[in-house]
Amino acid sequence: MELHHQSHKAGKPLTHGKVATMIKPLLVLLACLLISTSLDAAEKIRIGYPDFNSSTFTLPLAQIRGFFQEEGLQAELIRIRSAVAIPALTSGEIDYHTVVSPALAAALRGIPVRLVACFAPGLTTAIIARPEFKTIQDLKGKTIGLNSIGGGLESTVRIMLKHYGIDPDKDVKFLATGTVDTRFAALKRGLTVATAGSTPVDYLGKKLGYVVLARAYDLFSYPNTGLVASVKKIKENPDQLKRVIKAGIKANRYLHQNRDGTIQAMMQWMRIDKETAAATYDGSAKSFNDDGGVPEAGLRLAIDEARKAANITREVAFSEVADRTVLREAQREMGVKDR
Repeated sequence: MELHHQSHKAGKPLTHGKVATMIKPLLVLLACLLISTSLDAAEKIRIGYPDFNSSTFTLPLAQIRGFFQEEGLQAELIRIRSAVAIPALTSGEIDYHTVVSPALAAALRGIPVRLVACFAPGLTTAIIARPEFKTIQDLKGKTIGLNSIGGGLESTVRIMLKHYGIDPDKDVKFLATGTVDTRFAALKRGLTVATAGSTPVDYLGKKLGYVVLARAYDLFSYPNTGLVASVKKIKENPDQLKRVIKAGIKANRYLHQNRDGTIQAMMQWMRIDKETAAATYDGSAKSFNDDGGVPEAGLRLAIDEARKAANITREVAFSEVADRTVLREAQREMGVKDR
């Protein structure tokens, strides 16, 4: 009787609900297998970046929004100091790095690395002052607080001041006042009348009642972050390099076209709240391009700064520090017109 009863039950027609219940786990399993197969098939690459900030955001955005996957790549983003990144690049421990200035300095020393694309040809550095100061010229004879003396921030502020005809060696004084918090504290106490920093420092300053007198990206181009590769990588795997560049171009185009989606990604990557992410986006969006191009005027300025720091007096050709061959191929495939 028991066998007959089971046979009778087994003979009952399956309902749509039962079929769906049986198929659903199979579909989930199939999806997992497809994802796993896709990831196994993707080329694995390692990209170094120095910090969680807006200027290096292009490639993290490419990862978050799936643009690397579209190019058949599985990217691992590794936080690494630039001083360590260059040796890691030449030894093959990482495939690419994102910060331009250390790479230019290394290339000038004969290290076989090159700038191959630029995603942020503008600096988000802003000069922020007490509200009674209305123009950059008002800073003559005054003291400007910086994080440190002799660093990248001071170099950028010097270029900005020169743009307005101010001699940074004679017309102003620089004072090392440390972190953002202590720089604003020095401003409040009157030890300095202005400070500077990259976005969202401008947003924080305005919340405290200070004013933005100038932004670097409104004044000049300067290759800030992009893609740096070893000469060996460029020669031996130009196809992979091209796909990384294309993923970066896609990310920058997304950034310009989708404010809300980019803000969400910034919140996720930088671990910041929505208000700060929105301010960061608004303060940095103009610093990104949509073609990965390396601006010649900006590159010349960056080379000159690197020459000065290294006490190099000879002229330096672009080809000594940059290789744009693969970039041009990527741009053609992305529909970028020659400029």
